[in-house]
Formats: sequence, C-alpha cells, structure tokens
Amino acid sequence: MWRNLCSILEMIRFSHTMFALPFAMMGAVMAWNTPGDYEGQGFQWRQLIGILLCMTLARSAAMAFNRIADRRIDAENPRTENRHLPSGALGLSSVVSFTVLTSISFVAATLIFLPNWLPVALSVPVLGVLFAYSFTKRFTSLAHFWLGLSLFLAPVSAWIAIRGAGLIDHPADILPAVVLGTAVLLWVAGFDIIYACQDEAFDRQAKLHSIPVRLGVERALRLAAACHFGMGIALLCLPFLCPHVGLGAIYLTGVAAVCLLLVYEHRLVRPDDLTRVNIAFFNVNSVISMGLFLAATVDLLWW
Repeated sequence: MWRNLCSILEMIRFSHTMFALPFAMMGAVMAWNTPGDYEGQGFQWRQLIGILLCMTLARSAAMAFNRIADRRIDAENPRTENRHLPSGALGLSSVVSFTVLTSISFVAATLIFLPNWLPVALSVPVLGVLFAYSFTKRFTSLAHFWLGLSLFLAPVSAWIAIRGAGLIDHPADILPAVVLGTAVLLWVAGFDIIYACQDEAFDRQAKLHSIPVRLGVERALRLAAACHFGMGIALLCLPFLCPHVGLGAIYLTGVAAVCLLLVYEHRLVRPDDLTRVNIAFFNVNSVISMGLFLAATVDLLWW
C-alpha cells in the first residue's frame, strides 16, 4: 500500500504542487492584509490549514484524473508511454480510488476548515472545472487556457475562503484576486504552450488539438511569449488597480525579477531546439511562483 501511494504521488508529480500553491498563498496573504468588513478578519491558522489542504487535495485529484483520462493517449505517445498507468506500474483501480478519496477529502476540507459557506458550495464546481481540462485537447486548441483557468482559481478561491459570503454584497472586493488570477492564467497558458511544442508531431497525428498543432511551433512560441508579456502587465497593474491591498516597491522588484526570468525562459527554447523545455517548464517556473509569493509577502508584512 505504501509503495502504491509513493508511486501515485510520483505519478501526479506531487512536488509540482509548488506551481500553484504559492499563488494561492499570495492570494491569502493579500486577503488577510486588505482592509474590509468581513467576518473573522485577519490571519487565522484554521484558514491557512484549510487553504493548504484544499489546494493540495484538489490538485492531486485533478492530476490523478488527468492520468486516468489520458492513459490510452499516453500509451501511444513515445514521450509518455512509460508513465505509471500505460506501463502497468500502477493499476487503474488504485488511481481511481485515489482520485475519489482526494476529491471527497477536498470537499470535506472546505466544510471543516473554511466555515463560510461559499467554499463548500463551490467545491464541486471547482472540481468540475479541474477535471474538465483533461478532455479539452480532444476538441479545442484553447486547452492551454483552460489549464490556465484551473490555476486562476487558486488565488481567487483563497480570497473567497477568507473574505467569505460578504463578497455577495460587495463583489468588487474580489478584484485583487481576479487581477492576480489573470496573471496566473496567462503564465500557465504560456508555459503549457511551450511544453506542448514537444508533442506537436504526435498530437497532429493523433488528431489532438493544441496551439502548436494549430499555429506551428514557431508561432506557438510567439503566442506563449505574448501570454507572458500579458502576465507581466497584469502583475504590474495589480498595485495600481488595487492600491488598498498595500503592495509596493518590494513587490514591484519581484515583478521585475519575474519578467527577467520569463525572458530567460523563452531564450532557452527555440523552434529548432526543444531540448531545454523541461528546464524552462519546471525549474524557471518554480522560481517564478515562489519568488513572487515571497516578494509580495515580505512587502505586505514589512509594513
């Protein structure tokens, strides 16, 4: 059983939770530090535990579901044929059980740790959005943006979990999380387009949809760069559109560093050389998400 669990965590790349989690935590820190009239204002350990649990469980359920949905496609793709399900390293029943367990635990965590009713009410729709991503590449080349939408939910959900049902009376209160979420959406769509360039030939043959299949690798990389330019603009706009949040010079320095890292990411990948995609995808993006969270947190707590 323990070996199976370790294999499942390896299959869903549990360590890559670090891509989305820092943005959820950044949304939470912003929500705790933004003035407003809502129940239970200020930092609460219960909320922190709830957000960490919900992010981890939702991401784990979504990744396991993705591996289930894509197991036949993965078996035909030389790049992915050695993944756990196609290779037989894990049985389908084990992964299904893990998906069901993490999904139920996610809903339960919203009920236990996030006492305002909105997270509970939205928990199943959120899982629906996350699970639906696994089927998008079968019918639309905009699948990358659906994945971005899935991670857009990270800061927005954290904000909702903290600020509570008062958002129904004051919907504009969620603007900071939406701006941050938009930056996340564009960031994820951009790096997923880069990652998908590796599979352009296979996806075309298998009649799967992606931006590289639709536009070709060269133009796809240009679109990815445009997405990341948009991310930089959204991040720069955040303290000016939402001055009440309190982000300042330290945060903007972090944004400048993120922009430099994005430039570096795009210099690693060329249409005729995709050998460094994994460096761009995993290493650089992990630094971006964690670095921006730390810059924003230090900026908000400094004052």
